[in-house]
Amino acid sequence: MGLWARYNALLEAQPLLTKALTSFTGFTVGDILAQNFVNQDGKAYDPMRTLRLGSFGFLVHGTTGHYFYGFLDSKMPGTKPQTVASKVLIDQTIWNPIFGLMFFGYLNVVEGKSFDEYKKKIQSDLKTAVMGSWAVWVPAHTINFAFIPPSQRLLYINSIQIGYNVFLSFLGNKKVDGEEEKEL
Repeated sequence: MGLWARYNALLEAQPLLTKALTSFTGFTVGDILAQNFVNQDGKAYDPMRTLRLGSFGFLVHGTTGHYFYGFLDSKMPGTKPQTVASKVLIDQTIWNPIFGLMFFGYLNVVEGKSFDEYKKKIQSDLKTAVMGSWAVWVPAHTINFAFIPPSQRLLYINSIQIGYNVFLSFLGNKKVDGEEEKEL
């Protein structure tokens, strides 16, 4: 059995776990790329940062994506242009900001930061994250909702997410004005 067939068999047998592992992979690879090829800050590779982002993919992105996109598809089945446009609109105006709050909140918790630091991070970077995602996710989700089978949505999202995670990794680890450098 080939890799694609095995992936689909796992997706059929254990969809939530498979999607969580897929998201773990996407977030892990995205952060490795960000740290090694994008960040030119001279800092050594931080495996704990990769672990934090990978665990977010596994624990939050894969699981919530499974339920959110499943719910969206159950309430708005089909691929008519109006349906696709509605799904993209819901994804980008409702889910996207919620995702950003979860992303920054998760990093805040696993880095041991305070709620005040979380609020500052949201004020500083949530708008950038949401608006920055529109350039990637509006066209990506238009293709996703029009052409990708529902069972494959999270795999498709994660294949694009690897590149987008370079941006998220950078933004998630960017210091907020006034934030002290902290060793974890």
